[in-house]
Amino acid sequence: MAHQSTGNNTSLTRQGQSNATGDARALYLKLFSGEMFKGFEHNAIARDLVMKRTLKNGKSLQFIYTGHTTAEFHVPGRSILGNSDGAPPVAEKTITVDDLLISSAFVYELDETLAHYELRGEISKKIGYALAQKYDRLVFRALARGARAASPITKSGFVEPGGTQIRVGTNNQASDAYSSSALINAFYDAAAALDEKGVSTDGRVGVLNPRQYYELIQAVGSNGLVNRDEQGDSLQKGNGIIEIAGIKIYKSMNIPFFSQYGTKYGSGSATNPGVTSPGNVGSFVGEAVEDAANDVTGINNEYGEETEFANSCGLIFQKEGAGIVEAIGPQVQVTSGDVSVVYQGDVILGRLAMGADYLNPAACVELIAGAAVGSSGNAAF
Repeated sequence: MAHQSTGNNTSLTRQGQSNATGDARALYLKLFSGEMFKGFEHNAIARDLVMKRTLKNGKSLQFIYTGHTTAEFHVPGRSILGNSDGAPPVAEKTITVDDLLISSAFVYELDETLAHYELRGEISKKIGYALAQKYDRLVFRALARGARAASPITKSGFVEPGGTQIRVGTNNQASDAYSSSALINAFYDAAAALDEKGVSTDGRVGVLNPRQYYELIQAVGSNGLVNRDEQGDSLQKGNGIIEIAGIKIYKSMNIPFFSQYGTKYGSGSATNPGVTSPGNVGSFVGEAVEDAANDVTGINNEYGEETEFANSCGLIFQKEGAGIVEAIGPQVQVTSGDVSVVYQGDVILGRLAMGADYLNPAACVELIAGAAVGSSGNAAF
Protein backbone atom coordinates (compact mmCIF):
# COMPACT_ATOMS: atom_id res chain seq x y z
CA MET A 1 0.00 0.00 0.00
CA ALA A 2 1.44 3.35 -0.99
CA HIS A 3 1.99 5.95 1.69
CA GLN A 4 0.07 9.17 1.27
CA SER A 5 1.60 12.54 1.92
CA THR A 6 -0.15 14.33 4.78
CA GLY A 7 1.57 17.66 4.23
CA ASN A 8 3.62 17.50 7.44
CA ASN A 9 6.89 15.94 8.62
CA THR A 10 5.78 14.34 11.88
CA SER A 11 7.14 10.96 10.77
CA LEU A 12 10.45 12.33 9.47
CA THR A 13 13.52 10.64 10.96
CA ARG A 14 16.05 13.19 12.19
CA GLN A 15 19.49 11.58 12.38
CA GLY A 16 20.75 14.04 14.96
CA GLN A 17 17.93 13.66 17.48
CA SER A 18 18.18 11.56 20.61
CA ASN A 19 15.26 9.12 20.79
CA ALA A 20 13.41 11.20 18.15
CA THR A 21 12.98 14.15 20.53
CA GLY A 22 14.66 17.42 21.29
CA ASP A 23 17.45 19.17 19.40
CA ALA A 24 17.78 17.89 15.83
CA ARG A 25 21.58 18.17 16.12
CA ALA A 26 22.03 16.76 19.61
CA LEU A 27 23.99 13.70 18.50
CA TYR A 28 26.28 15.43 16.02
CA LEU A 29 28.65 16.65 18.72
CA LYS A 30 29.09 13.10 19.99
CA LEU A 31 29.97 11.98 16.48
CA PHE A 32 32.59 14.70 16.27
CA SER A 33 34.01 13.79 19.69
CA GLY A 34 34.39 10.19 18.63
CA GLU A 35 36.22 11.16 15.45
CA MET A 36 38.63 13.39 17.37
CA PHE A 37 39.44 10.70 19.94
CA LYS A 38 39.87 8.14 17.19
CA GLY A 39 42.35 10.39 15.42
CA PHE A 40 44.25 11.08 18.64
CA GLU A 41 44.43 7.47 19.78
CA HIS A 42 45.44 6.25 16.34
CA ASN A 43 48.46 8.55 16.19
CA ALA A 44 49.55 8.90 19.84
CA ILE A 45 51.68 5.88 20.78
CA ALA A 46 53.74 7.31 23.66
CA ARG A 47 50.77 7.77 25.97
CA ASP A 48 50.46 4.04 26.69
CA LEU A 49 54.18 3.24 26.72
CA VAL A 50 55.25 5.23 29.80
CA MET A 51 53.89 6.12 33.24
CA LYS A 52 50.79 8.35 33.07
CA ARG A 53 49.09 10.06 36.00
CA THR A 54 46.05 12.33 36.20
CA LEU A 55 46.53 15.58 38.09
CA LYS A 56 43.74 17.11 40.17
CA ASN A 57 43.81 20.49 41.91
CA GLY A 58 47.45 21.32 41.33
CA LYS A 59 50.03 22.37 38.75
CA SER A 60 52.58 19.58 39.22
CA LEU A 61 52.90 16.00 40.42
CA GLN A 62 55.63 14.44 42.53
CA PHE A 63 57.18 11.09 41.68
CA ILE A 64 59.26 9.32 44.33
CA TYR A 65 62.46 7.38 43.62
CA THR A 66 63.56 4.63 45.98
CA GLY A 67 67.11 3.41 45.56
CA HIS A 68 68.54 0.00 46.29
CA THR A 69 68.91 -1.25 49.82
CA THR A 70 71.40 -3.66 51.37
CA ALA A 71 71.35 -6.79 53.51
CA GLU A 72 73.44 -7.14 56.65
CA PHE A 73 73.96 -9.72 59.36
CA HIS A 74 72.26 -9.21 62.68
CA VAL A 75 74.45 -8.76 65.75
CA PRO A 76 73.04 -10.68 68.72
CA GLY A 77 71.53 -8.34 71.29
CA ARG A 78 71.47 -5.31 69.01
CA SER A 79 68.14 -3.60 68.36
CA ILE A 80 66.86 -3.67 64.78
CA LEU A 81 66.06 -0.09 63.87
CA GLY A 82 66.72 -0.06 60.16
CA ASN A 83 69.91 -0.57 58.19
CA SER A 84 72.95 1.09 59.67
CA ASP A 85 73.67 2.82 56.36
CA GLY A 86 70.22 4.42 56.17
CA ALA A 87 69.22 2.53 53.02
CA PRO A 88 67.22 2.78 50.87
CA PRO A 89 67.88 6.36 49.75
CA VAL A 90 64.90 8.34 48.45
CA ALA A 91 64.65 11.23 45.97
CA GLU A 92 61.87 12.98 44.06
CA LYS A 93 61.06 14.17 40.56
CA THR A 94 58.40 16.79 39.89
CA ILE A 95 56.61 17.08 36.54
CA THR A 96 54.72 20.29 35.82
CA VAL A 97 51.78 20.62 33.48
CA ASP A 98 52.51 22.72 30.38
CA ASP A 99 50.00 25.33 29.25
CA LEU A 100 46.80 24.33 27.49
CA LEU A 101 47.49 22.64 24.15
CA ILE A 102 44.80 23.34 21.56
CA SER A 103 43.90 22.73 17.94
CA SER A 104 40.79 24.36 16.47
CA ALA A 105 38.88 25.14 13.29
CA PHE A 106 35.89 27.28 12.34
CA VAL A 107 33.22 25.42 10.35
CA TYR A 108 31.01 27.74 8.29
CA GLU A 109 27.45 26.42 8.17
CA LEU A 110 27.03 27.13 4.46
CA ASP A 111 30.19 25.13 3.71
CA GLU A 112 28.68 22.18 5.55
CA THR A 113 25.53 22.52 3.47
CA LEU A 114 27.43 22.59 0.18
CA ALA A 115 30.06 19.98 1.00
CA HIS A 116 29.53 16.52 -0.49
CA TYR A 117 31.29 14.85 2.45
CA GLU A 118 31.00 14.90 6.23
CA LEU A 119 33.04 18.04 6.93
CA ARG A 120 33.19 17.93 10.73
CA GLY A 121 34.41 14.35 10.83
CA GLU A 122 37.35 15.16 8.55
CA ILE A 123 38.28 18.24 10.55
CA SER A 124 37.95 16.39 13.84
CA LYS A 125 40.40 13.69 12.80
CA LYS A 126 42.97 16.30 11.78
CA ILE A 127 42.59 18.03 15.15
CA GLY A 128 43.19 14.69 16.86
CA TYR A 129 46.29 14.10 14.71
CA ALA A 130 47.69 17.52 15.60
CA LEU A 131 47.29 16.99 19.35
CA ALA A 132 48.75 13.48 19.16
CA GLN A 133 51.76 14.66 17.19
CA LYS A 134 52.71 17.30 19.75
CA TYR A 135 52.01 14.91 22.62
CA ASP A 136 54.36 12.23 21.30
CA ARG A 137 57.10 14.68 20.36
CA LEU A 138 57.31 16.04 23.90
CA VAL A 139 57.37 12.57 25.48
CA PHE A 140 60.06 11.28 23.13
CA ARG A 141 62.24 14.34 23.74
CA ALA A 142 61.89 13.73 27.49
CA LEU A 143 63.02 10.12 27.04
CA ALA A 144 66.10 11.23 25.06
CA ARG A 145 67.01 13.57 27.89
CA GLY A 146 66.66 10.72 30.36
CA ALA A 147 69.11 8.61 28.36
CA ARG A 148 71.80 11.21 29.09
CA ALA A 149 70.95 11.87 32.75
CA ALA A 150 72.38 10.55 35.99
CA SER A 151 70.14 9.04 38.63
CA PRO A 152 68.34 11.48 40.96
CA ILE A 153 69.64 9.34 43.85
CA THR A 154 72.81 11.05 45.04
CA LYS A 155 73.21 9.72 48.60
CA SER A 156 76.87 9.07 49.38
CA GLY A 157 77.77 5.44 48.88
CA PHE A 158 74.62 4.67 46.89
CA VAL A 159 75.34 5.24 43.22
CA GLU A 160 72.23 4.34 41.21
CA PRO A 161 72.45 3.68 37.45
CA GLY A 162 71.70 6.46 34.99
CA GLY A 163 70.78 6.63 31.31
CA THR A 164 72.45 4.95 28.33
CA GLN A 165 73.57 6.08 24.88
CA ILE A 166 74.38 3.41 22.30
CA ARG A 167 76.09 4.05 19.01
CA VAL A 168 74.58 2.45 15.91
CA GLY A 169 77.49 1.26 13.76
CA THR A 170 81.13 2.24 14.07
CA ASN A 171 81.59 4.86 11.36
CA ASN A 172 81.33 8.63 11.59
CA GLN A 173 78.46 8.63 9.11
CA ALA A 174 74.84 9.13 10.05
CA SER A 175 73.88 6.55 7.41
CA ASP A 176 74.68 3.83 9.95
CA ALA A 177 71.23 4.61 11.38
CA TYR A 178 69.77 2.66 8.44
CA SER A 179 72.02 -0.39 8.69
CA SER A 180 69.83 -3.31 9.73
CA SER A 181 72.75 -5.28 11.15
CA ALA A 182 73.97 -2.27 13.13
CA LEU A 183 70.46 -1.64 14.46
CA ILE A 184 70.09 -5.27 15.53
CA ASN A 185 73.40 -5.13 17.39
CA ALA A 186 72.32 -1.89 19.07
CA PHE A 187 69.08 -3.50 20.26
CA TYR A 188 70.97 -6.39 21.84
CA ASP A 189 73.43 -3.97 23.44
CA ALA A 190 70.50 -1.98 24.80
CA ALA A 191 68.83 -5.09 26.21
CA ALA A 192 72.08 -6.07 27.94
CA ALA A 193 72.53 -2.56 29.35
CA LEU A 194 68.99 -2.52 30.72
CA ASP A 195 69.56 -5.94 32.30
CA GLU A 196 72.81 -4.79 33.86
CA LYS A 197 71.13 -1.72 35.31
CA GLY A 198 68.38 -3.78 36.92
CA VAL A 199 65.55 -2.54 34.67
CA SER A 200 62.52 -4.81 34.41
CA THR A 201 61.99 -6.68 31.16
CA ASP A 202 58.27 -5.86 31.36
CA GLY A 203 57.25 -2.98 29.09
CA ARG A 204 60.46 -2.60 27.09
CA VAL A 205 59.89 -0.92 23.72
CA GLY A 206 61.86 0.68 20.93
CA VAL A 207 60.78 3.48 18.60
CA LEU A 208 62.43 3.99 15.21
CA ASN A 209 61.61 6.09 12.20
CA PRO A 210 59.70 4.37 9.35
CA ARG A 211 62.71 3.81 7.08
CA GLN A 212 64.68 2.17 9.90
CA TYR A 213 61.71 -0.04 10.70
CA TYR A 214 61.33 -1.17 7.10
CA GLU A 215 65.07 -1.85 6.81
CA LEU A 216 64.65 -4.34 9.66
CA ILE A 217 61.63 -5.96 8.04
CA GLN A 218 63.58 -6.54 4.82
CA ALA A 219 66.24 -8.37 6.83
CA VAL A 220 63.84 -10.86 8.42
CA GLY A 221 64.97 -14.42 7.73
CA SER A 222 68.34 -13.37 6.34
CA ASN A 223 70.17 -11.64 9.15
CA GLY A 224 69.53 -13.72 12.25
CA LEU A 225 66.64 -11.46 13.17
CA VAL A 226 64.22 -12.56 15.86
CA ASN A 227 60.69 -13.67 14.91
CA ARG A 228 61.37 -15.79 11.86
CA ASP A 229 57.77 -17.02 12.14
CA GLU A 230 56.50 -13.59 11.09
CA GLN A 231 56.85 -14.05 7.37
CA GLY A 232 54.56 -13.98 4.34
CA ASP A 233 51.55 -11.72 4.65
CA SER A 234 52.67 -10.30 7.98
CA LEU A 235 56.01 -9.32 6.52
CA GLN A 236 54.42 -7.61 3.52
CA LYS A 237 51.99 -5.68 5.71
CA GLY A 238 54.87 -4.06 7.59
CA ASN A 239 54.26 -6.09 10.75
CA GLY A 240 57.14 -8.51 10.36
CA ILE A 241 59.15 -7.19 13.29
CA ILE A 242 57.49 -7.86 16.61
CA GLU A 243 60.49 -7.61 18.91
CA ILE A 244 64.26 -7.88 19.16
CA ALA A 245 65.81 -9.12 22.41
CA GLY A 246 62.44 -8.80 24.12
CA ILE A 247 62.03 -5.19 22.96
CA LYS A 248 58.82 -4.52 21.04
CA ILE A 249 59.37 -2.15 18.14
CA TYR A 250 57.18 0.75 17.04
CA LYS A 251 57.65 3.27 14.24
CA SER A 252 56.94 6.96 14.52
CA MET A 253 57.57 10.20 12.69
CA ASN A 254 57.74 12.01 16.02
CA ILE A 255 61.06 10.83 17.46
CA PRO A 256 64.03 13.24 17.45
CA PHE A 257 66.05 12.24 14.38
CA PHE A 258 69.22 14.20 13.64
CA SER A 259 67.68 17.43 15.02
CA GLN A 260 64.45 16.93 13.10
CA TYR A 261 61.35 14.86 13.67
CA GLY A 262 61.15 11.40 12.16
CA THR A 263 63.27 11.85 9.05
CA LYS A 264 65.98 13.96 7.45
CA TYR A 265 66.76 14.29 3.75
CA GLY A 266 69.93 15.46 2.02
CA SER A 267 73.56 14.53 1.46
CA GLY A 268 75.21 12.07 3.81
CA SER A 269 77.37 13.37 6.65
CA ALA A 270 77.92 12.88 10.37
CA THR A 271 74.56 14.50 11.05
CA ASN A 272 72.60 13.54 7.93
CA PRO A 273 71.89 9.93 6.90
CA GLY A 274 71.86 10.84 3.20
CA VAL A 275 68.33 9.82 2.23
CA THR A 276 66.96 11.33 -0.96
CA SER A 277 63.65 13.08 -0.52
CA PRO A 278 60.80 11.36 -2.38
CA GLY A 279 59.58 14.82 -3.35
CA ASN A 280 56.39 16.69 -2.54
CA VAL A 281 56.62 15.69 1.12
CA GLY A 282 54.80 18.71 2.53
CA SER A 283 55.94 21.26 5.05
CA PHE A 284 55.14 19.12 8.09
CA VAL A 285 57.67 16.42 7.11
CA GLY A 286 61.21 17.05 8.27
CA GLU A 287 60.27 19.70 10.81
CA ALA A 288 63.13 20.78 13.05
CA VAL A 289 63.02 20.11 16.77
CA GLU A 290 61.96 23.38 18.39
CA ASP A 291 64.49 25.54 20.19
CA ALA A 292 63.40 27.03 23.48
CA ALA A 293 64.03 30.50 22.08
CA ASN A 294 61.34 29.90 19.47
CA ASP A 295 59.02 27.60 21.39
CA VAL A 296 59.21 28.77 24.99
CA THR A 297 55.63 30.02 25.33
CA GLY A 298 53.50 27.48 27.15
CA ILE A 299 56.36 25.10 27.96
CA ASN A 300 56.96 24.54 31.67
CA ASN A 301 59.24 21.48 31.45
CA GLU A 302 62.66 21.06 29.86
CA TYR A 303 62.47 19.17 26.57
CA GLY A 304 65.87 19.90 25.04
CA GLU A 305 67.06 22.00 22.11
CA GLU A 306 67.40 21.27 18.40
CA THR A 307 71.20 21.07 18.45
CA GLU A 308 71.14 18.59 21.32
CA PHE A 309 69.55 15.96 19.06
CA ALA A 310 72.19 16.31 16.31
CA ASN A 311 72.96 12.56 16.22
CA SER A 312 69.87 11.04 17.80
CA CYS A 313 68.31 8.24 15.70
CA GLY A 314 66.07 6.11 17.89
CA LEU A 315 64.83 5.36 21.40
CA ILE A 316 64.64 2.22 23.50
CA PHE A 317 63.03 2.44 26.90
CA GLN A 318 61.03 0.73 29.61
CA LYS A 319 57.75 2.21 30.83
CA GLU A 320 59.38 3.68 33.96
CA GLY A 321 61.65 5.78 31.77
CA ALA A 322 59.30 8.76 31.58
CA GLY A 323 56.16 10.11 33.19
CA ILE A 324 53.20 12.02 31.81
CA VAL A 325 51.01 14.25 33.93
CA GLU A 326 47.59 15.07 32.50
CA ALA A 327 45.42 17.79 34.03
CA ILE A 328 43.00 17.75 31.10
CA GLY A 329 42.76 14.69 28.89
CA PRO A 330 41.84 15.01 25.21
CA GLN A 331 38.54 16.89 25.05
CA VAL A 332 36.28 18.50 22.48
CA GLN A 333 34.46 21.80 22.77
CA VAL A 334 32.06 23.28 20.20
CA THR A 335 30.30 26.63 20.20
CA SER A 336 26.51 26.69 19.99
CA GLY A 337 23.45 28.84 20.59
CA ASP A 338 23.73 32.59 20.03
CA VAL A 339 27.41 32.38 19.14
CA SER A 340 26.64 30.01 16.25
CA VAL A 341 23.88 32.32 15.07
CA VAL A 342 26.10 35.40 15.11
CA TYR A 343 28.93 33.73 13.20
CA GLN A 344 26.77 31.31 11.17
CA GLY A 345 29.05 28.46 12.09
CA ASP A 346 30.84 26.73 14.94
CA VAL A 347 34.34 26.81 16.37
CA ILE A 348 35.46 23.23 16.97
CA LEU A 349 38.22 22.91 19.55
CA GLY A 350 40.31 19.97 20.67
CA ARG A 351 42.32 20.52 23.83
CA LEU A 352 44.47 18.86 26.48
CA ALA A 353 46.84 19.88 29.27
CA MET A 354 49.84 17.67 29.93
CA GLY A 355 53.49 17.71 30.83
CA ALA A 356 56.23 15.07 30.49
CA ASP A 357 59.73 14.40 31.77
CA TYR A 358 62.05 11.47 32.29
CA LEU A 359 61.67 9.54 35.55
CA ASN A 360 64.14 6.65 35.79
CA PRO A 361 67.16 7.40 33.57
CA ALA A 362 68.30 3.77 33.83
CA ALA A 363 65.23 2.80 31.81
CA CYS A 364 66.11 5.16 28.91
CA VAL A 365 68.37 4.33 25.97
CA GLU A 366 69.11 6.73 23.12
CA LEU A 367 70.48 5.46 19.82
CA ILE A 368 72.95 7.76 18.08
CA ALA A 369 74.82 7.54 14.79
CA GLY A 370 77.62 9.54 13.17
CA ALA A 371 79.32 10.38 16.44
CA ALA A 372 80.86 8.62 19.40
CA VAL A 373 78.95 8.36 22.65
CA GLY A 374 79.47 11.45 24.77
CA SER A 375 81.01 13.45 21.92
CA SER A 376 80.21 17.04 21.07
CA GLY A 377 76.51 17.57 20.54
CA ASN A 378 75.61 14.49 22.55
CA ALA A 379 76.71 15.42 26.03
CA ALA A 380 74.21 15.40 28.86
CA PHE A 381 71.41 17.95 28.54
